Amino acid sequence: MSKLALNKSSLHRQMARLKIFEHFLPSLDLKRRQVVMERARARQAAVRTREELEALLASVGRDLPMLANDSVDLAGLVRVESVDIVEESLVGIRLPTLRHVEVRTQPYSLLAKPHWVDAVAARLERAIGLRLLVQVQEARVSLLDEAVRRLTQRVNLFEKVLIPQAREDIRRIRIHLADAERARVVQAKIAKRQRLEAAA
Repeated sequence: MSKLALNKSSLHRQMARLKIFEHFLPSLDLKRRQVVMERARARQAAVRTREELEALLASVGRDLPMLANDSVDLAGLVRVESVDIVEESLVGIRLPTLRHVEVRTQPYSLLAKPHWVDAVAARLERAIGLRLLVQVQEARVSLLDEAVRRLTQRVNLFEKVLIPQAREDIRRIRIHLADAERARVVQAKIAKRQRLEAAA
């Protein structure tokens, strides 16, 4: 770090820096609080979706015990046709959002398959959609966690390092300038007294 110049121009520079830091800190802290709130909402949404998925899987086991029958081939019954994930911006942070999932049930013979395959297909479609939604929501939470960490570091940098350092530099410069001013006054008085003594 360069040595601090103890003069008036340095004092003005440090005061301008302090003003910028103090102006920027509230907006940075507000952004951090907004991201923290959004992260809490995203976590709640992910938990709700996960619970919904777990309830769906539990209901499949409870309502469709026939799935244990290995003689019915269900492979390829349901297929994901398209997934539409878009990015939205939240206070400058790009977050994924699941807009649409298209899941298709492959055609099958109603006579060759048991009647309960329709219920399995519908629940599989729903489970696939929920799984994809959980993945996107968890990615969103992860990105928000990282954003909160970075913003907290920046807020702490301003609050605990930059602003106190600027205040300390201003204090040191003011002390030095006041000491220099007192020294000039004392020298002027001594010179005046010496002139008066020499004249007398």
